[in-house]
Amino acid sequence: MGRKQKVYLSLGSNLGNRHANLQKAIFRIQQKAGSILDISSVYENPAIGFEGDQFLNIVVSLLTPHTPDALLNILLQIEQDFGRIRSEDGGYSSRTLDIDIIYYGSEIVNNDDLMIPHPQMQHRNFVLKPLGDIAPQFYHPVLYKDTRNLLQECRDKSQLTKTKHKLFKDRSGLFSQLQLIAIEGNIGAGKTTLSKMISNDFNAKLVLERFADNPFLPKFYEDQARYAFPLEMSFLADRYQQFMDDTSQFDLFKNFMVSDYDIFKSLIFAKVTLQKEEYNLYRKVFNFMYKEVRKPEIYLYLYQNTERLLANIKKRGRDYEQNIDPEYLEKINRGYLDFIKSHPNQNSIILDMGELDFVHNPDDYEFILEKLEDNILLSNI
Repeated sequence: MGRKQKVYLSLGSNLGNRHANLQKAIFRIQQKAGSILDISSVYENPAIGFEGDQFLNIVVSLLTPHTPDALLNILLQIEQDFGRIRSEDGGYSSRTLDIDIIYYGSEIVNNDDLMIPHPQMQHRNFVLKPLGDIAPQFYHPVLYKDTRNLLQECRDKSQLTKTKHKLFKDRSGLFSQLQLIAIEGNIGAGKTTLSKMISNDFNAKLVLERFADNPFLPKFYEDQARYAFPLEMSFLADRYQQFMDDTSQFDLFKNFMVSDYDIFKSLIFAKVTLQKEEYNLYRKVFNFMYKEVRKPEIYLYLYQNTERLLANIKKRGRDYEQNIDPEYLEKINRGYLDFIKSHPNQNSIILDMGELDFVHNPDDYEFILEKLEDNILLSNI
């Protein structure tokens, strides 16, 4: 690879969730082709040259180390990954994703597979208008006119509407649209580890449950019937105080907040551990507190089977956890799932961890991030 070159790409979509297609394509281009520099506004326009749904179109600038032909191959593969099937006759049709190279620096390329500058760009309003957002004075190396002049002379008068859609260069920008992600799970599911990884990678304020110094916890594992109520009440008081302190104010230097618990877990555990009369009293106190706390925009539940939970608990080596009853873990799992089912309006994700190892396998971590990404895009947070 030689020196890096600034490239302009045109992206369009008129099938499926068009906004999500464009955003995910930007992330994929960033991963595979180079560094995204600028993104135009998002424009909507009718299909040209064929009958089809309205397109969303953008132009992005990219700093790439790849040659024009190598870049083309990467972009064609991205299109294919998004379900794009190019017709053999070269005709126009609807597509989940269309990516064209508009400029590759000021270079001129003309071969059987690729022409740069794009030969039709000066005739396409949906290319020139977004290009003008980020490169109004860039000169066409063949026509010797900048984007503004090309746009003035363009005879394409098809309707073009600027939309309110937002697009981001990377996931940090997308995740920053959130205020709070709560990552929940049973004992040993990995929620704290995942919260720390997301906090580090995306500049999020980390909200961790403080429980190691709770004097009732070791006693609870020795005698649940005796210590269940004081344990759950102390947890509730601590969680409420901490959650109010940590989430009531944003850190101006952080993009969002990620927590390894949601305060509703107090009620889930209490229902498993308390007697009926104790639980009814506990719930009255809980309901009063729950009204006051911040609710997460995304509630991610890491589901893990009991066997894996026990293995994880043994691995982390906390003495007071080593004799946890497997049936207790199964009841907690059922409690979480019942909670999620009973709150259909909550934006919940149930992620079956199975054999996923997001700590040691980058692909597994990427899989989880894609689940969060899809949720944000599809729920229009």
